[in-house]
Amino acid sequence: MPGLYEGLQHYLSQGLRSFHTPGHKGKREFFPGMRFPEGDLTELPGLDMLHSPTGIIASSQARAAEIYGAQASFFLVNGGTVGNQAMFLALGQAQGEVIVERQAHRSVMSALVLTGLTPRYLPATIHPEFNLPLGLDLKHTATCLGNALAWHFTYPSYYGSLIDLTQILGIRERDFPGLPVFVDQAHGAHYLHDLFPPGALAMGADAVLQSPHKTLSALTQAGMLHVQGQRLARHSLQQALELLQSSSPSYLLMASLEQALEFAQDRKRWAGLEEEVARLHHDTEGLRLLNREDEGRYGIWRVDWSKILVNTSSLGISAPECVEWLRRDEGIEPELWDGENILFMLGIGNTAEDVRSLNQALQRLRDGHKGSVRRNRKWPRLELPPQPPLRRTPREAFFGRKRRLTLRDSLGQVAAESISPYPPGIPIVVMGEVITPEVLETLQNRGVQWQGWEGYADQWIWVLDEG
Repeated sequence: MPGLYEGLQHYLSQGLRSFHTPGHKGKREFFPGMRFPEGDLTELPGLDMLHSPTGIIASSQARAAEIYGAQASFFLVNGGTVGNQAMFLALGQAQGEVIVERQAHRSVMSALVLTGLTPRYLPATIHPEFNLPLGLDLKHTATCLGNALAWHFTYPSYYGSLIDLTQILGIRERDFPGLPVFVDQAHGAHYLHDLFPPGALAMGADAVLQSPHKTLSALTQAGMLHVQGQRLARHSLQQALELLQSSSPSYLLMASLEQALEFAQDRKRWAGLEEEVARLHHDTEGLRLLNREDEGRYGIWRVDWSKILVNTSSLGISAPECVEWLRRDEGIEPELWDGENILFMLGIGNTAEDVRSLNQALQRLRDGHKGSVRRNRKWPRLELPPQPPLRRTPREAFFGRKRRLTLRDSLGQVAAESISPYPPGIPIVVMGEVITPEVLETLQNRGVQWQGWEGYADQWIWVLDEG
């Protein structure tokens, strides 16, 4: 079996056109003057210190805060995951409830394990045509918010749909003025121009996580956490980040963040892409794409045009078969796909020619020029079950005594692992929740790629031993 180096070389030799992360798309232009491996350094005299910056790192972080309108910004070298975790740790509470969207990133679930806080989950609204959790029922949400230590929302979703964060923050200002609101804006670091929806900071969120490697030109694993206001103790946040992040931070990652911030302000790069995406939506009529007509439906407030979500159901073939053809015959690599949807993600490194190529490929796919794509393969539609009841906190489930049970014997037990279909990685059951009949039926679907489930192959599951 080839090693990592050989695997990378083979992948690059295929020359696939990138519609996936990272946002720089492998373009050297975004790294002027960056020297590798000479620049692979860590904390040395004159290079400042990430966890107590007073020099060049402090200056770069201040520039980030200026660009995004934050009072303070922190560079993250352990991915956006530590940003989500640090928000909750900074609350300084080992007990109490927090409001969390059920479709939040798994790093939010790990934050609940680290802190011991009890989640009050907000269920997503499923878009029936895409069978994906793309929105939030704000009428229902308003009645469920109540008082809590903090609220956490995702804006935008992985697929580019956005909830009405303005309305949510309005409820906070009116009814819970001292309560901090956290936002995972990992997929929205590019919200800097009038071409895109407003960023969560501008709307009044207290702490906002971003992953500039997803849509901007930072290196993979580089992130930022922005804060404003007095609702979250700044020193507690700094302590949390020091606890979570490496003591040997990569200067290549931090330097790439600094350079990405400057490129991000170039509106022209995005304007050219927006024109081509609008043309793509027009030319591919007949294919179901998530678009602006979906705004105001199924809990969706806005749609980010830089995410191109295509449903393949009308073609009579599965999304994996379409992806097989796109990669083989068109040289196009999407971000992700499930049984019936394909997501193409644009980044600052994409060109108008990239979008034109995708446009033409989707037209050929629609018009039936699919080469040797097989039509006889069945791909199951995964129906998301109702949210199961919570019996233990994620921390209690993580540290509790566990036992293995066959899947068929697990009904009514408390899950001791979080299991998600991948993609998109949104849990069917979170550790601490009860395995209901609907959850059990979904887990018995053998045509799904699962994440976080150790015993999938042999159909067993970890549950809490409450005997």
